Amino acid sequence: MELNALTAISPIDGRYQQKTTALSDFFSEYALIKYRVHIEIEYFIALCEIPLPQLKQFPAKQFSALRLIASNFNEQQAQRIKDIEQITNHDVKAVEYFLKEEFDTLGLSSFKEFIHFALTSQDINNTAVPLSLKHSLVEVYQPIMLELLEQLTQLSNEWKDIPMLARTHGQPASPTLLGKEIRVFLERLRAQLQQLQHIPPSAKFGGATGNFNAHVVTYPSIDWVAFANNFVDKQLGLKRTQYTTQIENYDNLGAVFHNMARVNTILIDLSRDIWTYISMDYFKQKVIKGEVGSSAMPHKVNPIDFENAEGNLGIANAIFEHLAAKLPVSRLQRDLTDSTVLRNIGVPIGHTLIAFKSIQKGLSKLLLNEAKLTADLEQSWMVVAEAIQNILRREAYDQPYEALKALTRGKASVTKEDMHGFIDSLSVNDTIKKELKQITPMNYVGV
Repeated sequence: MELNALTAISPIDGRYQQKTTALSDFFSEYALIKYRVHIEIEYFIALCEIPLPQLKQFPAKQFSALRLIASNFNEQQAQRIKDIEQITNHDVKAVEYFLKEEFDTLGLSSFKEFIHFALTSQDINNTAVPLSLKHSLVEVYQPIMLELLEQLTQLSNEWKDIPMLARTHGQPASPTLLGKEIRVFLERLRAQLQQLQHIPPSAKFGGATGNFNAHVVTYPSIDWVAFANNFVDKQLGLKRTQYTTQIENYDNLGAVFHNMARVNTILIDLSRDIWTYISMDYFKQKVIKGEVGSSAMPHKVNPIDFENAEGNLGIANAIFEHLAAKLPVSRLQRDLTDSTVLRNIGVPIGHTLIAFKSIQKGLSKLLLNEAKLTADLEQSWMVVAEAIQNILRREAYDQPYEALKALTRGKASVTKEDMHGFIDSLSVNDTIKKELKQITPMNYVGV
């Protein structure tokens, strides 16, 4: 284990570092700096393509050299920017000064004053952050979520014909199918993933207070709104918010976090249900050689993967909820509270990623104990009372519900013999009695 994993304050960078390392490319300090560099370079190139009068002579063949600064960006260059920030005490200005140094190296000094032209820091931050989030969702979050959905699909198909006693309010209820119960979660998760994919990744780009003041006063003949829309929407692949203050409105970002929190809530529900099924002995768990379930009780194989998932999902949701509630609120044209909050976007996603992987591991260890499911059904013949009383309603039998209620309600056990004896006592013809006796807790499972 690396030393930084032992000394990290956060478990997502410490104990669980291997499960979250993919997020470093999107939410680390290095990643934020790299995305800022990318935005600044693409913006400069876009100004050249207008072209601004002072940039008409910029050699287009150098565009590729500029883009290489971003694509080949490394930790040493990021450290150079941090060193500059020690002097400027301003992170985005440090990026600007770094790029001016790079322009000097490329022999482009005469053009360097148009780096960050007429922009405020949030034009860079409010494009870099949503772009990094968009990429993380596509490249990390959605693939692992799809893996989890595929795993659940396989299990639901494997268990599609396994009857199981349902429980409502913790009490025996009309039987169900184990595979169908897994499909409940599948449908919920797929719906949330679809919603997530349709939330536009919004970005702000419009100068110090969103009105292109400096742009317009310097070059009044240029349609800066059209320019910005094209730059943000087409070149960056985001959706420019038309009316903003100094910062993005963050409403769609809040929608993303609420959506991810709903996914996590569904997975908390799943984790608790599987945990409960394990406690009911419906599932055994594969024993991993060398693992210890309890420091005191050698026999134990604990459902730790689902417990780990539940804990991490809860932490993630607490932060998602704060992000979604706080970010859309800012005093007048801007206060600084969003800045420090935005730096924490990777934290709940990190906890979510840990939870996803824990659930995947837990599901892979499940061993169906079909004998226990069957035994519970055999001991719960009272659950076919619903079926019998509804057939009796069909046959216009007098007070069928009340008759079954007297037989079954509050009884510790109703056996097959009890139920068939009741059927024999009914004033219905033998064909109906035969139909009723064919109903069992194992086959009364619906569609």
